[in-house]
Amino acid sequence: MNNGKKHILLIEPYYGGSHKAFLDGMQEHIDLAFTLLTLPARKWKMRMQTAAPWMAEQIARLYRQGKVFDAVLCSTFLDVAVLRSLLATKGIRVPVAVYFHENQFAYPGRIKDPASFQFTNINWTTALTADRLFFNSSFNFESFLAGIKLFLKKVSGVDLGFCLDSIRQKSSVLYPGIDFSAIDRNLFVNSRDDRPVIVWNHRWEHDKDPETFFSALLELQKEGVDFRLIVLGQHFDRRPKIFSLAEEQLRRDKRIIHFGYASSRDQYARLLCQGDLVVSTALHEFFGISMLEGVRAGCRPLVPDDLSYPELYPKKFRYSRKSFAGSLRQALAETATNRREDYQHLAESFSWPLVADTYQQHLQELCRHKIR
Repeated sequence: MNNGKKHILLIEPYYGGSHKAFLDGMQEHIDLAFTLLTLPARKWKMRMQTAAPWMAEQIARLYRQGKVFDAVLCSTFLDVAVLRSLLATKGIRVPVAVYFHENQFAYPGRIKDPASFQFTNINWTTALTADRLFFNSSFNFESFLAGIKLFLKKVSGVDLGFCLDSIRQKSSVLYPGIDFSAIDRNLFVNSRDDRPVIVWNHRWEHDKDPETFFSALLELQKEGVDFRLIVLGQHFDRRPKIFSLAEEQLRRDKRIIHFGYASSRDQYARLLCQGDLVVSTALHEFFGISMLEGVRAGCRPLVPDDLSYPELYPKKFRYSRKSFAGSLRQALAETATNRREDYQHLAESFSWPLVADTYQQHLQELCRHKIR
């Protein structure tokens, strides 16, 4: 049935956004057999705490139906320690790998939550009990290790330093593949404006620091700096108030081309292709797919000089957080000399066709892993 291909069970308790896009791309571009087991992208904290028993039961049901898997790949929204213990009671032993899109040690919470240790601990025990760990950036990997190291310093009476060595030895950095097909279809479709167009295409949440972004735009507006604006990205019922304030201010002199979520992938791509400058002010970014999508559309990137960005972008595209408004002003002035093909080239190495072979090799190696 699978023509001799290794069979991977993909588990995602939070099947939405970048997690969904990642798994969809993997199934399309990697030459292995896959079965997908998911839950909707809601209430991530509850997913981390409760998804494992449900997933273990579904896996046992699949085995009773005659399906057998060579390996499991899941995200960090699954408590792997609980999953493996429950599968063991059912006599199911299969290699498990975890893809770290993020880690809870380095995620900046909106409020200081004394219960946040629950989620860092799930990340830690998941890493200990999985066979292979894949991280979407070196920043993600190193910040995860740093978080564990700090956590272990609080432990008294026992030496758990060996845990760090174990995690490091079974870890690899695997940048996520990105599907640029919709953007590539629209690269030459849109008519362009003489005025420079700024793109913001991130989630409308506190960790993307929209306050810094829009405050700088309003400052440039008062100075009479010429620009137009496209604001995209997913948003929820509770969103930072700065979005409504900025939209009202910037609509007054007709600077807004679009402000809101794109209704389709093609509309999103067409809007990106109208941009000249794509900007991040993120307080946390473990990789940054939306920025690379803007770059693929021909926008010049402007990113902070920290987080995952130094490993993805040359120095000339990075700014000091102390001087964002000035860097934005300068980048706008330089858009007249944009070579859009240069920016598109920055994103090429992250396209699925170029990363698929690496993923194939790692997953086949996982399938050969012997469980002790």
